[in-house]
Amino acid sequence: MKGVMLKKWIVHLPAVPLGRILGRGLYIFDVHHRRIVRRNLEFAYPELERRQLGDLARRVFQNYGTTILEVLQLGIMTRHDIERRVRLHGAGYLRDVSSQKKGFIVISAHLGNWEIGLQALSCILNQPVTAVAKRFKNNLFERLLHGIRTRFGNTILYKKKSLAAMTQVLRHGGVLGILVDMARRKDGVDINFFGKKATATPAVAMLALRCRCPVIPMFCLRESDGGLEIYAEPAVEMRRSNDLRADLVENTQRITHVVERMIRQHPDQWQWLMKRWKEHYPQLYE
Repeated sequence: MKGVMLKKWIVHLPAVPLGRILGRGLYIFDVHHRRIVRRNLEFAYPELERRQLGDLARRVFQNYGTTILEVLQLGIMTRHDIERRVRLHGAGYLRDVSSQKKGFIVISAHLGNWEIGLQALSCILNQPVTAVAKRFKNNLFERLLHGIRTRFGNTILYKKKSLAAMTQVLRHGGVLGILVDMARRKDGVDINFFGKKATATPAVAMLALRCRCPVIPMFCLRESDGGLEIYAEPAVEMRRSNDLRADLVENTQRITHVVERMIRQHPDQWQWLMKRWKEHYPQLYE
């Protein structure tokens, strides 16, 4: 009984104000990532003044701190807790593709709280989702996060050599969730991101062309009142021609445009802590 009460207490903790406090501490003490965030923001928003950049960087860390606490809460949330925590917009787009009884891809980014977005998606669809993820080097953290991600029946595919498995998921009518905002040169194609040359994964474009499946953007964003809102959008139109390479690049760019638009609307909620432009501008992080 005490354990149940403790879990309910943890789930109902105010993650936003506590997370902002945690984020402020991270901003002060995590000098390495603070420097990366500032470099990224200066690169992406050259028009902003130094004071504006500093304020945005602090809000980035506050969002990150909030996300960390929410993910810890997610580990003991029930389906009802998740459904109560989020509000869905664009449900019709998900219902339409789901009613077609064939596989489809949901794309998202490290924006807002993507982990809760994944769990909410399986609750909304009332079916498991297969998510594509990168394996963490820390085995303890990997096991903890894997347990959180799979507790409602979801499956995790790890990126390395998983294209064939992703194809099978779609051809068997499954739902594939992929975060598309990070890629290294060996895995990606060159695209334009925030007006700068970057790389992005062509896996979604390849799967969409190969399996002829819809690609639905969906983002789990934090609103000013601290509530989480899920926004689903119409399927991204895929170009199909006789030039596969050109189609992959063009379709990957279209997907990137969707992600960039959402980041520009909520710049403090994206995970600027990673060296996004390292492949083409290594001097940015020296």
